[in-house]
Amino acid sequence: MWLHAFRPAHVGADWRERLRVVTGATLGILVTALVCRGIIGPDAAWPWLVAPMGASAVLVFAVPASPLAQPWAVVGGNTLSALVGMACVYLIDRPEMAVALAVGLAIALMFALRCLHPPGGATALLVALNGVGDAQFAIAPVLLNSLLLVAAGMAYNSATRRAYPHMSQPVAGNTARDDEANAVDADLDAVLARYNQVLDISRDDLKALLQDTQLSAYQRKLANLRCKDIMSRELITVGHKTPLKDAWQLFRTHRIKALPVVDAAGRIVGIVTPADFMRAAEAQNSGTVEARLRLLRHWADASSSVRQEVVGQIMTRRVRVASVDRHLSELIPLFGSTGHHHIPIVDKEERLVGIVTQSDVVAALSMVDAPREQTS
Repeated sequence: MWLHAFRPAHVGADWRERLRVVTGATLGILVTALVCRGIIGPDAAWPWLVAPMGASAVLVFAVPASPLAQPWAVVGGNTLSALVGMACVYLIDRPEMAVALAVGLAIALMFALRCLHPPGGATALLVALNGVGDAQFAIAPVLLNSLLLVAAGMAYNSATRRAYPHMSQPVAGNTARDDEANAVDADLDAVLARYNQVLDISRDDLKALLQDTQLSAYQRKLANLRCKDIMSRELITVGHKTPLKDAWQLFRTHRIKALPVVDAAGRIVGIVTPADFMRAAEAQNSGTVEARLRLLRHWADASSSVRQEVVGQIMTRRVRVASVDRHLSELIPLFGSTGHHHIPIVDKEERLVGIVTQSDVVAALSMVDAPREQTS
């Protein structure tokens, strides 16, 4: 298992992104070299381009979102490291100690000034190793190289739709969500504090990636939910010949909004709702509202001698049903666009096994724990 740590990691970039990076780095170094050679001149005492710029180009064009690749990191990291290397050459006689301290002190200074840039260590080493003691070297070529490379990076990354400098947008949360948003921020800060290592990604970008991951997980869980996972299984049903009195009493007792009508085999043949009762009362009493209410009271009165109509006479026969294996995501449009409040669920033999209501859908969505949407 230890040897697996030496295996190269997969690079998450397709051929287009790789071509973009290669082209950008090539153009960036070319522009920097041409301009600096023209300013400094080919016959100058110092080189017009320093080697650490190649490493800086990798960061600026390949990982422009990295905190290590931002303009201040490139310019400050390279230039300050060059000055540290010169100080070590001036103060320390032994070259071995000079190069070692140059790299170490350059890293410490970059940490302190928030411009940590890996090629800065190479710049300090280059200066100390070659015994450069003239501060002019830090201005030209190091500072000049860094500024031109950053300018090229800003132009190219912007042209290829990559944000550089990379600025994380401040999140403006809904007032009702501020407490939860603050709690998420606090949890992330606590985890980063325990991790206690330099990350090649900003805190805000890491938070955005986590939110996108949570959203993807939410969508996957929602896509995997089926009717059988959320349906109500404790059903109250009636038969075709159930008296309307009995059916109306079930509505009043159980506070339900629909009664599936099933045959002897348990197959659904219709559904009855309070709206069906109202239509039946209106059909039998075309006069006043009081007459229709009187009929409803008769249905509710078990001792009434009113004619015993049955459910089959008023039920809705065309019933939209769904199978137990149907995805919940396919039902949501039915509730939203067709006005359905309840959908019976049937098994492979078309027998009624459950019912899904709007309340069941809401409860399922809350159980999936949707991530909070952030707006910027």
